[in-house]
Amino acid sequence: MKTTQTERGFTGYQKKVLGAALGGLGLQSTSTMLLSFVLASMLVDFGINKTAGGFISTVTNLGMLAGGIVFGTLADRFGRAKNLALTVAIFSLATAAVGFVDTIGAVYVLRFLVGVGGGGMYGVVMSLTADAFSAGRRGRVTSWVTIAGQFGAIIAAVAAALIVPAAGWRALFIFGGLPVFFAIWAWFCLPESEHWKKARAEAGRNKNEKISVAELFRAGRTPTTLRLTLMATVQVAGYFGLMNWLPSIIQEQAHVSVKGSSTWMIATIIGMVLGMFVFGQLMDKIGPKFAYGLFLLASAVAVFLYSFSASAGAILIGGAIVGFFANGMNAGYGAIVGNLYPTYIRATANNVIFNIGRAVGGFSAVAIGFFLDNYSLTVAMGFLSVLYVISFLTVLTLNVKKHTNEGAEEK
Repeated sequence: MKTTQTERGFTGYQKKVLGAALGGLGLQSTSTMLLSFVLASMLVDFGINKTAGGFISTVTNLGMLAGGIVFGTLADRFGRAKNLALTVAIFSLATAAVGFVDTIGAVYVLRFLVGVGGGGMYGVVMSLTADAFSAGRRGRVTSWVTIAGQFGAIIAAVAAALIVPAAGWRALFIFGGLPVFFAIWAWFCLPESEHWKKARAEAGRNKNEKISVAELFRAGRTPTTLRLTLMATVQVAGYFGLMNWLPSIIQEQAHVSVKGSSTWMIATIIGMVLGMFVFGQLMDKIGPKFAYGLFLLASAVAVFLYSFSASAGAILIGGAIVGFFANGMNAGYGAIVGNLYPTYIRATANNVIFNIGRAVGGFSAVAIGFFLDNYSLTVAMGFLSVLYVISFLTVLTLNVKKHTNEGAEEK
């Protein structure tokens, strides 16, 4: 395996890993997001109500949790590259199959499989990246990978605009099967990290190092696992709460049109991308504890103040600021897990921690709906602010070092 440093500071293997990670997470985001653009048409064609339609998203999240647990341990046991290929193949083929089924029950099964592949792939990609880069680079590299997910959502939107009017929603899902070619490339062309091979061999010789979810709660790791799970839950809660409710809140309470709320969404996504990029740089320079602390406090303040926005300008700029802080932190979870867990259970840790956070945090949309129905927007945003403060207090208790090079491929 070639590991000679290039002029840009990356080895040939690191470039291949970065390309695989960017492509994997970007394509997963594309496949997952296709549903949101054609759900209304599917409700009509299958003759179901909105509750039944909403369950499509629910089973996808359940699949992500299942896939995260299964493929986390598989990636630690059998390798990142092969499991990257398998997870991409699962969500791409399941997405394409949605275009051919005639019953809503079949859609539920296939979207569960989309979730299995997508949820399983997250930890595989983040662990593959952590294996290849030292802690001094993990923050910025994982931020680039997370940003790729935002571009995947944009690709889904463009594809929907071009394909659905001409060929219908089924053709859009068939288009979502194209990442299977990426899976074929990953299977045959992406080698395993030498550090993963070494860690796997050592774990095989050491009977105390078993690859399982239980390892996340052994050797003094329980407090770290619980704290990171709480942080991931808050992160996902903020994302689902803000992105699911704020567009409709803006339309109803601030009297902004649907077109105006779309402009808000674009501004917020731009803020998110910039926040992810800055957070990755900041995490590498000052360490995860201080980077998370800064962004969590800023998120608590920004979200609460945003509830008082009245003018169109304040709504637009405030949305970008909220996106910058509240969702910029998402770029750091793969890196911080990579720093705090050894190579032999790194994929397991990434998948289990973040997918539990995804499953639990997703209920924030329900909580915010309750506060809006019974109280006010200020109370709903205050709820999110309190969650960010709790996460801030949690990160202060983490025992993290600024740089941990264990498992890094670079020399």
